[in-house]
Amino acid sequence: MDKLFHIVSNLGSPKIMVIGDLMLDKYVWGEVRRISQEAPIPIINVSTEDVRPGGAGSVIANLKLLGAEVFACGVIGDDLHGNVLLQILKKMNFDVAGIVVDKSRPTTMKMRLMGHLQTAGKGIQQLLRVDYEKNHHISKEVEQQLNIYLNEKIKECDIVLVSDMNKGLLSDSLLKTIINLCREHKKAIIVDPKLVSDYSCYKGVTAITPNRYETECATGIKITDNNSLHRAASKFVSDLALEHCIITIDKEGMFLYHKNGEGKVFPTTPRAVHDVTGAGDMVLSMFGMVVGKGYSFEEATLLANIAAGIEVGKIGVVPVSKEEILNELAFQNNQKSGKVKTLEMLENILKEHRRKNDTIVFTNGCFDILHVGHIEYLKFARKQGDLLVVGLNADSSIRKLKGPNRPIVSEDERARMLAALEDVTYVVLFDELTPMNIIQSLRPDVLVKGEDWKDAGVVGQEFVESYGGKVVLAPLVAGISTTNIVSRIIKKHTQSESLQDAVN
Repeated sequence: MDKLFHIVSNLGSPKIMVIGDLMLDKYVWGEVRRISQEAPIPIINVSTEDVRPGGAGSVIANLKLLGAEVFACGVIGDDLHGNVLLQILKKMNFDVAGIVVDKSRPTTMKMRLMGHLQTAGKGIQQLLRVDYEKNHHISKEVEQQLNIYLNEKIKECDIVLVSDMNKGLLSDSLLKTIINLCREHKKAIIVDPKLVSDYSCYKGVTAITPNRYETECATGIKITDNNSLHRAASKFVSDLALEHCIITIDKEGMFLYHKNGEGKVFPTTPRAVHDVTGAGDMVLSMFGMVVGKGYSFEEATLLANIAAGIEVGKIGVVPVSKEEILNELAFQNNQKSGKVKTLEMLENILKEHRRKNDTIVFTNGCFDILHVGHIEYLKFARKQGDLLVVGLNADSSIRKLKGPNRPIVSEDERARMLAALEDVTYVVLFDELTPMNIIQSLRPDVLVKGEDWKDAGVVGQEFVESYGGKVVLAPLVAGISTTNIVSRIIKKHTQSESLQDAVN
């Protein structure tokens, strides 16, 4: 898991060519309050509408958010939808010179009606999708314009991704040109294929990423177990001269097959699935980022699996960020109960919380011998915001602060006990004498300390208040402290020894 965390943190900006069917996705959101009197269908009371890039545009949006330098190649129509899509893509700050306006076709637009029943507490559901499209093959003139762009740009890229949704762009001749150029310039090419029975047009690409149903249609092999996966993937690799085949198998994860005959299922983490739209685009995007940066297909499969899992937890096609992937990796790592993080991990995790406008609360301490005073203190701190981060003094810093006989409980045990508390969201260790550095790194919205620090001054108060944060002093449980507990233990132990001596 540490290796995957390192890969995501160091993906950089690979140059990636995306060739495919560009679409505009439109979402119409509203509440369903009644059934139509005209027909047994729900009536949506529309509240909002929004548009997003779809198809190959979704892959582009994913890659841009992940930090790639993108080269896009495709067609749009000479219409309002095309203009809207082009403006969205231009705002992503990449060269759109490879996007050709084809006056013979409309821009493909998919409109999804998203309804929810608020009074019944029901989640949002896609009720209907309306497609505007023409999928006839592009003309020779348009194909020639694309060929000129591809001849100029493919050699500059680290990897080429093809998103084929069977809308007429990727003719056999254009695919042949792309494959030949990639071979000439020694560029990997990964294809998310269309739903057809004949995949011969992809012969010579590096890898394909069909889903279960597409695999069954193209191979005639029903996918039911590992054996059928091996047979189908082996057929693809043999017939199409592939290096790898990646078959996505729904909730079961992904199957990666190498031309040497080795195949392996990479299971996904169980999660609630809200909308599978865009999952395939996310898979293709992650393979482009990871393989384009020089990492292995196995590493790419692991990360694509994670990214796709995050994607299906969203409503509609929404790009997945590096921070979300890092957060999921940290969660899956389950190190020390899954809540104990390194400072680097926590910085990335908190970026996502800030994106959600969560209020971040921070407190710190030694928490040596956890007692009722600590529990009440942490409950109070948690109530000050949406999540609580506890900075925990490492053993070395406690020895400096309290002497060579402390701590009594090791940092690993203390971290695990804190992580077991419901009110604690994350735990991060620090070995400095004060938490100042960690406060400056995490920039909490609320800093909590015990009221006994009122006169001494709270470390980090001036810094937190400088950007609009606040400091809250927590009430203490009278007469309860680790020092008092230790004294009572020593006293009882001494009394016990004295009594034993008297008996003897």
